[in-house]
Amino acid sequence: MKPVKLLQNREANWAELESLCARLRISGRNRNPALVSRFSSLYRAACADLALAEAYQLPPEKIEYLQSLVARAHNTLYQNQGFQIARWFHLIFYVTPKLIFSDRCVHLALFVWLFLSTIAAVLAYDDRLWPGFAEQVLGTSTMLQMENDFRAYVTRSWGQNFLMAGFYIWNNAGIGLRCFATGILIVPGFFLFAVNAVQIGASFGYMFRPELGIAGANFKDFVTVHGPFEITAIILSFGAGLRLGVSWLTTREWSRMSALILAGRRALPIAFVAVLLFVLAAMLEGFVSPFSRNTIPWFVKGSISVICSGLLMFYFIVLGYPGIEDDQDIDLEID
Repeated sequence: MKPVKLLQNREANWAELESLCARLRISGRNRNPALVSRFSSLYRAACADLALAEAYQLPPEKIEYLQSLVARAHNTLYQNQGFQIARWFHLIFYVTPKLIFSDRCVHLALFVWLFLSTIAAVLAYDDRLWPGFAEQVLGTSTMLQMENDFRAYVTRSWGQNFLMAGFYIWNNAGIGLRCFATGILIVPGFFLFAVNAVQIGASFGYMFRPELGIAGANFKDFVTVHGPFEITAIILSFGAGLRLGVSWLTTREWSRMSALILAGRRALPIAFVAVLLFVLAAMLEGFVSPFSRNTIPWFVKGSISVICSGLLMFYFIVLGYPGIEDDQDIDLEID
């Protein structure tokens, strides 16, 4: 059959492809698999028709039509649906808390943090239990700097608060990224995570000593508000990284690459929530924590801290129950 006659017989398929382009653009990601299969077949055929038309130098208007049709079909097949609030809401408030609730790596990270930071805080608070513990962990210069920094609140302008909030986001994200990245290597991750837990616990224990007076009181005022979000974000960051690290050790029936990809589908939403918590903590640290008791009474800061902690418990337990087990598939396809 001559190419011209062959292409004339294909015009019905071109019209069908045009119709499917319109239908699939309207349906977005809720696409009928049978339509997608038919669309793909017609798209490949149109590409072949275009190549044939160009090879046999058919009329320019026919070639231009096929070029336009193939371009529309390509854009339809690989179109970006834009920001979809419903899918993001589903990911953040339905999928992710259930992942966190059942993730053993996050559970382990929480246990390690609470155990090490609590012991460090007790030893740093009561110097009789381990004489010189705070000095050994924090260093004398760091201890003196903390005392001097919290002797009195420094009045800052709103512009300075914005700058400090940006600095806190940068600093906190750096801590979270290091915990996440080293968690993939497991042993270095545990070491870095443990060091952070001990240092932060020792800082709390030392600054809460009664003999520090106003410096200790100001420290308590400062850390009360943003502490729940920031510490939780650090724990989630390490837990997400550890999830990836464990995946290439215990692959089960999967290859190492497949196991890592599957673990990434579970770890990345947890890391994303950690980023959100880091940002929220930085906002509180920049705009609420710096104010003294004369401006914002401590019970107000304490109430904010209790509310933040309650929201975290609601998110992890109420929204998280009953959890998503390792053998359950999850859909993370969002635009």
